[in-house]
Amino acid sequence: MYRIGRRGLLKSGMAAGVMAATGMPVWAQQRGGTLRLGLAGAHRTDSWDARTHSDTFMRVVAHGAVFDCLTEIAANGELIGELAESWDASADARTWTFNLRQGVTFHNGKPFGADDVIESFRLHMSDIAASPVGAIVSAISEINRITDNQVQFVLGSGNADFPFLVADYHLLIYPAGQIQEAMDQGIGTGLYSVESFDPGVRAVLGRVASHYKDGRAGWFDSVEVVAISDGAARMEALISRQVDVVNRVVFQAERALTAAPDIAIVETTGNQHYSFPIASGLSHTDDINLRRALKYAVNRQDMVDKILLGHGSVANDHPIGPANQFLNRELAQRAYDPDRARFYLRQAGLEGLEIELAVSDESFCGAVEAGQLYRSSAKDCGITINVVQHAAADIVADRQKTVSWQASRWSGRATEDWMFTAGYQSGAAWNETDWVNERFQSLLTMARAELDSDKRREMYYEMQALCSDEGAQVIPMYANFVDACSTKLIHGDQVGNVFDLDSGRVIERWWFA
Repeated sequence: MYRIGRRGLLKSGMAAGVMAATGMPVWAQQRGGTLRLGLAGAHRTDSWDARTHSDTFMRVVAHGAVFDCLTEIAANGELIGELAESWDASADARTWTFNLRQGVTFHNGKPFGADDVIESFRLHMSDIAASPVGAIVSAISEINRITDNQVQFVLGSGNADFPFLVADYHLLIYPAGQIQEAMDQGIGTGLYSVESFDPGVRAVLGRVASHYKDGRAGWFDSVEVVAISDGAARMEALISRQVDVVNRVVFQAERALTAAPDIAIVETTGNQHYSFPIASGLSHTDDINLRRALKYAVNRQDMVDKILLGHGSVANDHPIGPANQFLNRELAQRAYDPDRARFYLRQAGLEGLEIELAVSDESFCGAVEAGQLYRSSAKDCGITINVVQHAAADIVADRQKTVSWQASRWSGRATEDWMFTAGYQSGAAWNETDWVNERFQSLLTMARAELDSDKRREMYYEMQALCSDEGAQVIPMYANFVDACSTKLIHGDQVGNVFDLDSGRVIERWWFA
């Protein structure tokens, strides 16, 4: 993934509107038709409240169609303007001024302006602990309205990545004074307005008549998105032409998909990773030797081969992936080693340990089978893993002899700071393990304010090493995003790899031939 350098980013905001206007492929896009999507990642608790969004369905229909953010990560990985046309930073990257796009209206006719941005961010700041982006907005000391079309953020300390962070799919912009109504009805500034919405089941969207992205995005007249959680049923829906696009291809069905002459596989390498987080504070889980034993007890290549069927690569117990700028490729890759696993078990005084691993089909595709592979490899390490299938994976602990942990999936993030802040900062809502390391937290603060790329690289390298050696996440594999679609659909030369389905922007960016 290509990205603007941090020094360049401080000066690049003025060009953002130009990149957004010229970043589409040169061939002509066709307007018309109804796009039908069959998606995994829907829940009956889904709503238009961005604080509840955690999976593909709402990311695609909300962030990718009905609402907008201040900035957007284009398919080629560049940061471009969305509701912000440009931005500037102070020399220390503490004060960021965003110049807002003019002439934009919400679906209910309300003009967009600075107050909408301020109230939308304060929605998250009012209860930082409960918001998925609480760790991001907690860094904001002030939000000031400069003019109707200009907003200034003052941060507690410098952050060279701040314009990337405001592209987070939770930071949707709602109409000021009407936020509850907007969350009830789905009122945004996006290319598509809501015609009907049955949470966890179906959404129908219609193209707005006039929009600031006209001519460069939004090619479908209407969109129907249906929830299909079962993988086999989702693949069959595409094969039988009931839908035009599906996500999370079931690899066992790949041969049937590729055999169909009118179906194409769309695969991108991003930062998605499958993991087994160990919650801190439970019986034995704060013992670093236990965590090391579990990391040596997993056969990573076996999982990549048998769960991903080659659609990915081995990971090294940290969340920074192949598409990140500062992936530490110099870090020695941890390999399956029963002898070392047994050694660390002895160091922890936990020989003969039994562990309960909670897995769910909601965790990631193949999580149950991955748990069984883990059980098999751990057996030769003197560890008994009891794989327990749950409707939704959760952590349960017997504080005497067993420790429970779970299977999990992360899409990853476009920048190192974004990933570490969202999932590893102390107190972050999505910090699955509650792991706290003073050196790591110190480096996190220093790295985000550092504008020298070489110094930043050194810090992020050390942070990855700390996660890998001392952290409470067992991360055995990176998984490519693998979607499938009708060959009648066309997309640009590059497909976004921040999330699946063109970084969740399939509705905006694709079109029918």
